[in-house]
Amino acid sequence: MANSEHTMKQYDVELESVRARVMQMGELVKNQVRLAIESLTNGDVTSMDRIISDDHRVNALEVDIDESCTQIIARRQPTAVDLRMVIMVIKTITDLERIGDEAKNIAITAKQLAQKNNLTLPRFEKIKNVSILTLNMLEKSLDAFSKMDISAVGEVVRQDEQVDEEFRVILRYIVSFMMEDPRAISSALEILFIAKALERIGDHAKNMSEYVVYMVKGHDVRHTTIEEIEREVGENLQ
Repeated sequence: MANSEHTMKQYDVELESVRARVMQMGELVKNQVRLAIESLTNGDVTSMDRIISDDHRVNALEVDIDESCTQIIARRQPTAVDLRMVIMVIKTITDLERIGDEAKNIAITAKQLAQKNNLTLPRFEKIKNVSILTLNMLEKSLDAFSKMDISAVGEVVRQDEQVDEEFRVILRYIVSFMMEDPRAISSALEILFIAKALERIGDHAKNMSEYVVYMVKGHDVRHTTIEEIEREVGENLQ
């Protein structure tokens, strides 16, 4: 009996350790995104280089957490809530790793833009709104994961629609700008690339919030309507 109790406590420690490392990875990725946007604004090449070089830390955390999850499945054979937890963690770290990739891509493109002294295209003004939205989505998704609280999931999903609309606005602006000044086509496309990276970050943040619904409710709400997600979340809050 005592041995069984010890095993269960050790199991809980393993699960909590995995969750803690996901939050560590999340904070690292969030900082990468924030620094990438700031470096685009101020042309700080040193920060851009740091973001690019630090991407390996994100990748290493994904590999480490994934290995821990594999060991938990093999040794503990989790079921029900614990199995959903492990599945959610594996999916979440995949999205976090991809967000890290997008942050690195933004930094690489920002560095290319910084090297163009004759750039006249506004760098940050037209993507400021989408960068604020995506960072907020990421923060809410990480908070939902940390607290296992799905109350903000509906808001995250609606923000993702806003991000998509902002991207469409940026696309129209970039096309108009290129038509007016063909000399700026290369730089305009790089700005568009950054906007698309932010739009993808929003998609990954939305995915992460939906995984928390799966964890809490046991229902997969991916590829469902916003109304269905809000109904699912609302039932939990009643």
